[in-house]
Amino acid sequence: MKNILYFIAVAILFSAPTYASAGSKEEVAAATQAWVKAMNSHNQEQVVVLYSPDAVLWGTRSPSLRDNPAAIKDYFKILQTVDPSYKVVIGEQRIRVYGDMAINTGTYTFSEIRDGKETNRPSRFSFVYRKQDGRWLIVDHHSSALPEPPK
Repeated sequence: MKNILYFIAVAILFSAPTYASAGSKEEVAAATQAWVKAMNSHNQEQVVVLYSPDAVLWGTRSPSLRDNPAAIKDYFKILQTVDPSYKVVIGEQRIRVYGDMAINTGTYTFSEIRDGKETNRPSRFSFVYRKQDGRWLIVDHHSSALPEPPK
């Protein structure tokens, strides 16, 4: 009887889905907020250090895939020329953590004042993170403009 109970307990344990701890999700949310803060500082270097050396970026304004540190840094040089009002605000997000990998999918809005008018560019994103040396670093980032809703 003990053996049967043991096997049932083991079967339940191995068939139960694994969930990330709330702490891991909070860490990934904080890593995403660090990206927002770096973008809002308009400091290219602060943004680039959040990416793993093997990261890939498909930026909203990029006609090409950025797949090395120099290309990613080049993409963010735009931060040196944006209006001081330029900012990013996170909208909804869905964070999933799978061990040392995590995915955060959601929306953000880029905005700035141009010619006295605020312009907004609603966009969507997917960040894939890998935990390296205790830090969640971006290994894949896709961003694209949010399409207009169907009429």
